[in-house]
Amino acid sequence: MVYYHTSDVVDPPALIYVGKDKFENEELIKYGWEEDVWFHVDKLSSAHVYLRLQKGQTWDNIPEALLVDLAQLTKANSIEGNKKDNITIIYTPWSNLKKTSGMETGQVTFHKPGVVKRIHVNTRINEIVNRLNKTRVERNPDLADEKIRRNREERKASQSAEKQARLAHEKYIEEKRKEKEVRDYKNVIKDEHMYSNKGVALGRSVAELEEDFM
Repeated sequence: MVYYHTSDVVDPPALIYVGKDKFENEELIKYGWEEDVWFHVDKLSSAHVYLRLQKGQTWDNIPEALLVDLAQLTKANSIEGNKKDNITIIYTPWSNLKKTSGMETGQVTFHKPGVVKRIHVNTRINEIVNRLNKTRVERNPDLADEKIRRNREERKASQSAEKQARLAHEKYIEEKRKEKEVRDYKNVIKDEHMYSNKGVALGRSVAELEEDFM
């Protein structure tokens, strides 16, 4: 089971999803997307909360209002963290999550510990948590299939972009070739005109000049 939330503090609204338990968290770790950002209460047990970034967004420029929503939702989904004040929420790109042998179900570490940011939360803000919970939808997604379909769409988009880039380059080359042909033709005409003027200046007739080109 995965819980999906919507935050409307940004436009378009942000998609947030949360694993129901450690087994679902394990699936989310395995089948996350490149544009996903992972949130968790630091040094305490909590649900794994994910933000799916919009196109053009990066994990290090998430709007402040959205970060507050995510921090509050993460805190609310921690049994111990929800009861405490002055806790820290950590977040990092999904791609930075690392599983090693021997780790417990749902447990992760990081490939690069330096690529982790922190948010300080003074206390729970019920207004925010209640607003987000009103948007909650429960689903049983096939995460593996979603990942496969997403990767397939990404490959198609990449192939299409590569094709467009190749066609644009070929068009550019063809335009440059035509420009060169025009320049070369103009230079030939210019040289012939200069030669003709020179001949006339030397007292040669037009007929004599024409014989030079026969």
